[in-house]
Amino acid sequence: MTSLDLIRIFLAVAKHRSFSIAAQDLAISPTACSKGVRALERRHGVILFRRTTRSVSLTESGVSLLAMLKPAVEQIEEAFTALESFRERPAGRLRITAPRALGLRVARLLVPRLRTTYPDVSVDLSLDDGVIDLVAEGYDAGIRLGQSIEQDMVTVRLSREMSWSVVAAPQYLERHGMPGVPQDLLGHLTIRYRFKGSGLLHAWRFSGPDGTYELETDTALVVSDTVAIAEFARQSLGCAYLPDMEIEADLEKGHLVRVLTAFVPKTTGLFLYFPVRTQAQPKMRALIEEAHKLAAQGELDV
Repeated sequence: MTSLDLIRIFLAVAKHRSFSIAAQDLAISPTACSKGVRALERRHGVILFRRTTRSVSLTESGVSLLAMLKPAVEQIEEAFTALESFRERPAGRLRITAPRALGLRVARLLVPRLRTTYPDVSVDLSLDDGVIDLVAEGYDAGIRLGQSIEQDMVTVRLSREMSWSVVAAPQYLERHGMPGVPQDLLGHLTIRYRFKGSGLLHAWRFSGPDGTYELETDTALVVSDTVAIAEFARQSLGCAYLPDMEIEADLEKGHLVRVLTAFVPKTTGLFLYFPVRTQAQPKMRALIEEAHKLAAQGELDV
C-alpha cells in the first residue's frame, strides 16, 4: 500500500473507532484495514491505536498524528473539490464557422459576450460563405441560414425570418430601367452567388399568386462571396439578391435601391447549429447560453 492508502485507513479507523466500520467505509476487507494500520505503526515505530475486544481508541501518538493530518487532509479534499470545478467550468477552444457578412454580424455581438463571461473559452472563428461539414472539418459549431443546415444538427434560432431584396445601383437602373415584375429580370444583368461546396447558384426566389417560384436570370457575374456581390452591385454591374441585414448601410445611403419588393419572400433566419454529441461540453453549453441571450434581445432581427 502507498503512504496515502495507509493515511486513508488511519483516518477512517480514527473517525469510526472501529476497524470493521472503517473497512466498510473504504470498501476494503477488515483484514486489509487492520494490516494497513499495523504497517503504518511498524513503518514509524509507534502504536497508534489501543485495541480491545470491545473498543478501539487512539493512543497519545495517534491523537498527535490525527491533529497534524486533519488540516492537511482537509486541504487535499479542498484541492480535489476545486479540481472537480474545472470539469464543469467552460474552458478550451471553440472552432466556429460562419458566412462572411452575416456571420460577422452575429460574431461581433456573440464573441465579445462569450469572452467576457467565460474568459477561459477561446474562439477560433472562420468566415467562409461556403457550406461547411462541421464534423469533417473539425468545427464545434456553425452559424448559417436555416435552409443551409443539415437536418441532423441541433439548432438555436438567432433571428426571426430574414428579409431579402433585389437591389441595384441608381445609375444601373437609370441605364437599364426599373423592373416591374420578376420576369423583367430576364432582360437585366444579374450578379449571382455560387456555393463553394456544391457549385450551385443561389436560387432567386419570388412569390406570386400561385406561390413561391425560382427564376433563372442572366448571370453577368458569378461570385462566391456576398460582400463582393454587394460591391459589384454598387459599381452598377447588375442586380443582386441579398439579405437586407448585409446591405442596411447601402440602402440608407442610397448606394443601392430595392426593386420588386412586393415579390421577394422572407427566408428562414440565422441559426447557431452543432452536432448533438457536442452540446454536453461546458464550452458548448456556454456558447448556447450566450446565443439564447442574444436571440432574446432581438438585435439580429432585421
